[in-house]
Amino acid sequence: MIRNIANVVGFVLIVVLGSSAAFSQTYPNKEIHAICPFPPANGADLIVRYYAGKLAELSGKAVITENRPGANGIVGTEAVARAKPDGYTIGISPVSSILAAGPHVMKKLPFDPLNDFELIGTLLTVAFVVVVNPSKPVQTISELTKYLKEKKGGSFYGGASNNSIIASELYKKAIGVDVQRVNYRTPVDALNDLASGSIDFYITDVGSALPHIAAGRYRALAIVGAKRTSSLPDIPTMIESGIPVEIPGGWWGGIAPARTPKPIIDKLTTWFEQISALPATTEFIKTYGFDLMAENATTARALLVHDTELWGEYVRRAGFEPQ
Repeated sequence: MIRNIANVVGFVLIVVLGSSAAFSQTYPNKEIHAICPFPPANGADLIVRYYAGKLAELSGKAVITENRPGANGIVGTEAVARAKPDGYTIGISPVSSILAAGPHVMKKLPFDPLNDFELIGTLLTVAFVVVVNPSKPVQTISELTKYLKEKKGGSFYGGASNNSIIASELYKKAIGVDVQRVNYRTPVDALNDLASGSIDFYITDVGSALPHIAAGRYRALAIVGAKRTSSLPDIPTMIESGIPVEIPGGWWGGIAPARTPKPIIDKLTTWFEQISALPATTEFIKTYGFDLMAENATTARALLVHDTELWGEYVRRAGFEPQ
């Protein structure tokens, strides 16, 4: 009896594994959908479209970018979690901001960050920078601190991502000034209000801000991270400036629905690694202020677990109440 059950189980495993291997050999045989959890025409959309285009060249099939914005990336990420686990719907997103920070800044997520996804690998890192309207009489983060203290109320900052919100909360707690948050759907909306003078400062990813900084529309004051970024080498970190504020670096990666067959994940991981090795990717990274971070699926998973714990510490330190 036991032997018969074992034989049946073994047969089923052979069939399942064999089907998975056979399926992966023909993958892909149709277009792939890459979900961007943010609107078109911003830094996030730029990243997804670049990697989707290169993935199409390597896979031999069209890779269509789908913008599914909403709730700081939650809507699009949920769409990946709920998709069929066959490799034809993947996500390219700021994994650290959504999956690692998300559980600590939201009371309830519509997915399990650690169990509802397969990690394909990491792609790049994005530094965050404090920017102000250049018409303000501040040249450094210390001068911004002085300005906010002397303003005595009525101060506002923009919040459009988990990274920007937590970093801003840590900053206002460190300087002892009550700065009110104004929530925005996208970084573009926050940057537009910064230009109009509606908010006093905004912490955003360098990729979104760099063209505007170069054009003189915004002034960069400090990097919110452990080290300076190569795209803004003259801008000091907040810690260098005497403000004890730091957040984990934001990193992007590829994700797929849980239970996507491993041979397919392996194939996607290989393609992303090949994209990372391209000279065109090096140029893309350099032009838009990112830093390359090409790690495999196993390392990406370990990093996600590590950063999830780290974000919990930073959110508690900021005194931020989950929304």
